[in-house]
Amino acid sequence: MRLLKPEWTPADILGELTALRESQRSVILATLGPGGYPEASYAPYVRDEWNSFYIFVSRLACHTRSLEVDRKASLLFIEPEHLARQIFARRRLTYRCDAQPVGRDTPEWRAQLSSMQKRFGAIVESLSQLSDFQLFRLVPFEGRFVRGFGQAFQWQRGQHDRWSHIGPEERQ
Repeated sequence: MRLLKPEWTPADILGELTALRESQRSVILATLGPGGYPEASYAPYVRDEWNSFYIFVSRLACHTRSLEVDRKASLLFIEPEHLARQIFARRRLTYRCDAQPVGRDTPEWRAQLSSMQKRFGAIVESLSQLSDFQLFRLVPFEGRFVRGFGQAFQWQRGQHDRWSHIGPEERQ
């Protein structure tokens, strides 16, 4: 594992990726659909104090069925094009996650729906009355943050907030 270059302090990296993530109220979601084909979608999200993400999605959506069957997801937070200095090097943060359905009317379900209602408004209460909506906890186990050319960082569960620089020898 390589150390950060002096101008890339761990606090700077964590601050930048947190700002990118928190600047967005929804996340781009990738799941594995029928036949092994990837499916891309999006969902509004909230995050808890343990860095798990929660999405509240309809079972009528392809990504919900995929999450129920495969239990794997990838999340993408990406800098808006109009803010990017270079279109080929947009800042982006990805997480690989394990997806876990959250039981309806459990304390966790109520707490996270309350968080969603604070963030997104009355629509959440309306959606919670629909029986086809399912709450999922997405627990990251791996992350990657790209802040520009030659400026990529990775994280793995168990490393807390330690993001390490990825050089050519660490590419996967």
